[in-house]
Amino acid sequence: MTKAVLGIIGGSGIYDLPGLENAHEEAISSPWGVPSAPVRRGSIAGLPVVFLPRHDKGHRLSPSDINYRANIDVLKRAGVTDLVSLSACGSFREDLPPGTFVLVDQFVDRTHKRESSFFGKGCVAHVSMAHPVSPRLRIHLAAAAEAEGIAIARGGTYVCMEGPQFSSYAESMTYKNLGYSVIGMTNMPEAKLAREAEICYATVAMVTDFDCWHPDHDAVSVQDIIRVLSTNAEKAKSLVARLAREFPREHEPCPIGSDRALDTALITAPEARDPELLSKLDAVAGRILRA
Repeated sequence: MTKAVLGIIGGSGIYDLPGLENAHEEAISSPWGVPSAPVRRGSIAGLPVVFLPRHDKGHRLSPSDINYRANIDVLKRAGVTDLVSLSACGSFREDLPPGTFVLVDQFVDRTHKRESSFFGKGCVAHVSMAHPVSPRLRIHLAAAAEAEGIAIARGGTYVCMEGPQFSSYAESMTYKNLGYSVIGMTNMPEAKLAREAEICYATVAMVTDFDCWHPDHDAVSVQDIIRVLSTNAEKAKSLVARLAREFPREHEPCPIGSDRALDTALITAPEARDPELLSKLDAVAGRILRA
C-alpha cells in the first residue's frame, strides 16, 4: 500500500505552516512553469507533510497570476497523495458567518483566464468532476475540526470567480439566489487539476465576509478580510496539526476514484499521442501512461 503524504495549500493569510518537524524548503522544477513558491517539506507526528503557499510569501500573486498547473505538478512530484486547500471566501448564507469553516462538496467555475487542464492537443483526456471533493478527506477534516472545537459546516457549493475585483451587488445576489454557499477566487482550476493528477482533494473554505449581498453589512473590503484572516489562520493551523496527527499513515483508496481518475479518461490513441506533451505529463499521468 502507498504511504500517505499530506499536502497543504495555504491561501490568503497562510504563508507558512508552523509545527513542521525537520522542515526544509525544496525548489522542485516543473515542465509547466514556475510554481507559486518552493514547497516546504517536513512531518507532523511522523506523517510526511508538504506545504505550498498559493500566493507566495507576502501575498505576491493575485488569483489570476497563479500558475495552478505548476503548483499541482510540483505537489505530485513531491509525492502528495491527499491535498487540503485552505481558502478564504465570502459567504452567501446567514448561517455561515465570518469565522465559520465550510467543507464544500461542489464547485462552480466562473473563471476565464486560466489554464485549466494538463491535457490537450496531442493527448486528450476527460476526467469526471461530478464529485470533485474526496469524501474520505472531508470525514477526516470534520473529525479534526470537531476535536479542535472549530465551527465547521459539512457541505456547500463554492463558486469561483476570476477576480481580482470583488463581486458587484447584482453578481452577489445572483449567486445567492442560485443557492451557492461561498465565493472565492482560487479553487478553480485547482480542484480540476488535482483530479487530473489523481490527487485526492478537499477544500476548507474559511469565511471572512458576507460578500456584498447582506443588507446589514458593508460591501467587502480588504481591511475587513484582514481583520478576520488572522483568527481564521490560527484555527486553520490547529486544524491541520490535528488532522496530521490522526491521519492514516497508509493512503486509503478513494471511494470515488480520485486516485484512479485517469483509468477511463484518456481518449487519444497511443500512436497519436504527442511525445513532447507526454514528457510533461510524466508526473501527473505517469501511472497510467506507463501502464
